[in-house]
Amino acid sequence: MNTTNYVIKSLELHLFFGRIMKEHSFFLKAGFTPAAASFSNKAEYFMKEFEKLLCQAVTLANGIVRTDVLSSGEIVTEFTAEAERQTERFTGIPINKILTQRELRLISGDCPCRLSSESWSKVCRLNTTALKLLDGLIAFKENVLHNVLNCEIFTVNYPLLIEHIIREARLYREYVSVLEREGDITDESMKNAECFWNRIMMEHAMFIRGLLDPTEKELMNKADSFAKEYEALLDNCKNAQSKMMKSESLEETLKFKDFKKAGVQGITGCKIRSLILPLLADHVLREANHYIRLLKC
Repeated sequence: MNTTNYVIKSLELHLFFGRIMKEHSFFLKAGFTPAAASFSNKAEYFMKEFEKLLCQAVTLANGIVRTDVLSSGEIVTEFTAEAERQTERFTGIPINKILTQRELRLISGDCPCRLSSESWSKVCRLNTTALKLLDGLIAFKENVLHNVLNCEIFTVNYPLLIEHIIREARLYREYVSVLEREGDITDESMKNAECFWNRIMMEHAMFIRGLLDPTEKELMNKADSFAKEYEALLDNCKNAQSKMMKSESLEETLKFKDFKKAGVQGITGCKIRSLILPLLADHVLREANHYIRLLKC
């Protein structure tokens, strides 16, 4: 096993996906009604546990993770702090905003000599914790979906959105498992990654369209257009040549990133009418940034 790759790739994975999972839990909690108090409490539990995991990852990652990851905008953006402040005020759900400031101050380090002798064991424990948490969170999300589809509980979150966040949690778990088995994730197929993230981007466009106020016709039309473009990319994914697909996906996602960035600015600036929480707008922007980095590799 390449210890350096194992440590760096694990920490980069947790910095991105650990925050994504804690925010998934936050969005689930924010979407439940008072009648679903037990589900709300469970979502809060996972939100706090992934927050702890992310705190540990931030501590271990400083001076270790790669420059391109920290500069990609997939961990935090220039909008994250304000989006969290507004979202906490709107929902009344506390958010650890100090953690965001720590992430903004992270220093990259491309030198393996920075790794201490304890790094491997600490990261191994972190990965074990992540796997246990993910097993629980995936089961919880599946239970939420089951109850929603059977009209046992109500949530403001679309059933498709719940399926969407289940897929992301499963991908995170798969990556951690590969790291534990093989010590690296370099064997990942780019085509498979493109198929996954093109679907995620397509669904983002669909969610954005569905959460915009009916008066925001221009933005709704743009969101519809992105959904159709990603649907076409997804349909061609299995048959297209990898390099051609990569180029098309990158071009489309760079445009979608700009759309999402303008969306975050409009929502945090109270210029767009919608049901979109500021943190959700920032969340989907970070996922686009992550995908762009993968496509540029």
